[in-house]
Amino acid sequence: MDGIILFATGIIIKSKIKIIRILISAIIGSIYAILTYISTLGIFSNIIFKLILSIAMIYIAFNPRNIKSVVKQLIIFYLTSFTFGGVAFALLYFIRPEGIIFENGILTGTYPIEIIIMGGILGFIIIVTAFKNIKGRISKKDILCDLKIRINNKDIYIKAIVDTGNFLKEPITKTPVIVVEKQELIGTIDDNILDNLDEIISGKDILLDEYALKMRVIPFTSLGKENGLLIRNKIWFCQDKFWR
Repeated sequence: MDGIILFATGIIIKSKIKIIRILISAIIGSIYAILTYISTLGIFSNIIFKLILSIAMIYIAFNPRNIKSVVKQLIIFYLTSFTFGGVAFALLYFIRPEGIIFENGILTGTYPIEIIIMGGILGFIIIVTAFKNIKGRISKKDILCDLKIRINNKDIYIKAIVDTGNFLKEPITKTPVIVVEKQELIGTIDDNILDNLDEIISGKDILLDEYALKMRVIPFTSLGKENGLLIRNKIWFCQDKFWR
């Protein structure tokens, strides 16, 4: 069950799934479950210990890059676990297999392996489908925004797509980057610069005037271009109600 939950979590967070890492993480979770059952030590039921164990399982299975990723993956891991647990108990309640007894709302007896398998399959389908529907219901209003870009006291208005998966940052100040097609900037930046961007990136002697101290070269990687470079000009822009 731990393995199925980790596998579903990996699909939801779109992590590169390595079966051996998920298997090792699931084995650790299983060992903890066994120790909790047979041991009288209180540490195994301690909430802090459970949280540390969950983080360890996440690290082993997915090797997150930073704290933000750990928190995100941990939340998805718990949501998936709760969904699987709910499905499994719902199956027990409706199917009522032999060996399971309900007394005063308490479940006792032997948990059938068939219910575990069915619960894992149904839980996997429910959680993956639910997250896909949630992502699919994001409206264009949440993705598209209006930008006002001001350069040399000249304003241009463009539509922009919010890309939360883009971590491109300016290498010196570490501020986020907006990617704009150069034709959108015609009339605001000198034509000599727009027409010679490749030469500027390659280091050729192009007269930049007042732009010399404002421009940066930003390395990037994309499909079909592993070692690309972008020109960045420091500008002010307005997105809805905030300035950057």
